[in-house]
Amino acid sequence: MLEYPRWKYAVILIVMLLSALYALPNIFPQDPSVQITANRGAKIDDALEQRVSQTLTQAGVKPKSVEKQGKNLLVRASDPDTQTKAYDALRESLGSNGNYVVALNLASNVPSWLSAIGAKPMSLGLDLQGGVHFLMEVDKKAAIDKRFEVYLSDIRSSLRDQGIGYQSVERDGNALVVTLTQATDLNKAQGLIQKNLSANALDAGAVASANAFTYDAAGNILRIGVSDEMVRQMTLNAVEQNLGTLRNRVNSLGVAEPVMQRQGADRVVVQLPGVQDTAAAKRTLGATATLEYRSVYEGNAIDARETGNVPPGARLYASRNMGADGKPVPVLLNKRIIVAGEDMVDARTSLDNNGLPAVLVTLNSAGGQRMLQFTTENVNKPMAVVYIERVPQVRIVDGKEVKSFQVKEEVISVANVNEPFGKTFQTTGLERTEAEDLSKLLKAGALAAPMDFVEERTVGPSLGKQNVERGLKAVAFSFIFALVFFLFYYRMFGVVTCIALLLNLLMVFALMSVFGATMSLPGLAGIALTVGMSVDANVLINERIREELRAGLPPQKAISEGYDRASGTILDANITAFLAGLAMFAFGTGPLKGFGVTTMLGIATSAYTAVSVSRGIATLIYGRRRKLQSVAI
Repeated sequence: MLEYPRWKYAVILIVMLLSALYALPNIFPQDPSVQITANRGAKIDDALEQRVSQTLTQAGVKPKSVEKQGKNLLVRASDPDTQTKAYDALRESLGSNGNYVVALNLASNVPSWLSAIGAKPMSLGLDLQGGVHFLMEVDKKAAIDKRFEVYLSDIRSSLRDQGIGYQSVERDGNALVVTLTQATDLNKAQGLIQKNLSANALDAGAVASANAFTYDAAGNILRIGVSDEMVRQMTLNAVEQNLGTLRNRVNSLGVAEPVMQRQGADRVVVQLPGVQDTAAAKRTLGATATLEYRSVYEGNAIDARETGNVPPGARLYASRNMGADGKPVPVLLNKRIIVAGEDMVDARTSLDNNGLPAVLVTLNSAGGQRMLQFTTENVNKPMAVVYIERVPQVRIVDGKEVKSFQVKEEVISVANVNEPFGKTFQTTGLERTEAEDLSKLLKAGALAAPMDFVEERTVGPSLGKQNVERGLKAVAFSFIFALVFFLFYYRMFGVVTCIALLLNLLMVFALMSVFGATMSLPGLAGIALTVGMSVDANVLINERIREELRAGLPPQKAISEGYDRASGTILDANITAFLAGLAMFAFGTGPLKGFGVTTMLGIATSAYTAVSVSRGIATLIYGRRRKLQSVAI
């Protein structure tokens, strides 16, 4: 009698049902669509939906549907051409004033009950879905120059605050030269500067403060050398900060599964699946933005706006909030900046002591010291946050390309200083949505240095569709060849193997959907490879059973011995292959990482289906036959 534990059948049944359930969303095709997201206090409401419908009608576009989806408005199209026409019309109507972000997207058609249990389709990579690919390079010189400017500003500010007179504080190559008024202040100035620069070195990370700077004093001149390692660290930090900023900006586009990876010392790869408008993506990614914290100037801002008479020492800004007259509320701010975006380390949404929404901001050491000094002297006085965005624009004038920048400045928050604070503080008095938006803006922050587009490529949706069709065809034919071979060569055990292979594919698709893995062409190659490995495992089992039959064992005993002896070999081989896939996932990037993921998942599922599922099926067929004389193998 050939037996297989009932609990293992129960496990197989549960695994197969769950696999079928979570692989199901992949049969629902996505709609090409245009996604509209509110920005800067704008709202997604019925009035906007009506406005969008009118705009599309005037443009002669017939959408599949216009519907609210969460915090976005989604315009579904029947084909990519309609999607492009709708996008052009809506971008001109809504996207020009910056209140709404209009982006191309692919809308899911998965039923809500599947989404409710977390079932979602696999994400497709750039090579399967189409999109844009950018290779961006950080301007290293600008990053280093900017950091040296911060050093010079900090030194001047520290000397002024401590009453130490100086003639000049200048940069000389990779050194800072401080010329004091009196040579007797040299030791005091060096101690003060050394303390501030050591804090900067610690914030930069990786470089020990003792090795970051060297000090050479002579007469009334202090020369501070900046080590080559510290200069390299400036570039690395600029790339890391820019990478985080780019990630936040891409999120504002609503792109699913974007790829942003560092390449080399000063380059970043950005891939946006589904995005076909290269110009819009470049405008978003290439914009430079920064934040400034300023104290509020005491004065009548409305009068200043109406008369144009702005007090000396103040600047007139417009608030994001609208006044009763329908215009942005004017705000007078001091010209002196307390801290700026480059001083910010982190920003996150939190709750204040009363359980109300707030934004928790963390500054670096130098910024924290300036903030502590300001807040100590200005308790119960208002402080404002100014968001400054610099958007590159390209115009054609007399047949030539003219590049310019549009600078947008607006006050996004004004709050009273309740008590002195320094490195970490909360911005309160916000609604939950406002706090979330503000934390996103703060995190998006500024690019540490300008970035240039050194390479750009567009992968069309038709090419991506062609890639999908060819990739699936390759997998299907490899699968069909294996099935035909097994059916003719191993007969009934060929049927068992075919069922195991089908379940193997089902499990791979389900796991990739659950884990959110991105399917790309290398991923399809990985699936084809695992189909081959699963074939190898089943061949090994079937040949073992044949050997046992030739050795004279009864059929049921031969089946049992065949599975037992082959299982160890299969597991050993799969473990080594799994480790290879793990190495590709851990140390590889992009396509190599995707190949590693599909290889690991495929190996795990093929080992399970070959060793356990096929044995369970074989036991169901032959296990209860008391007078079994032979098996079809």
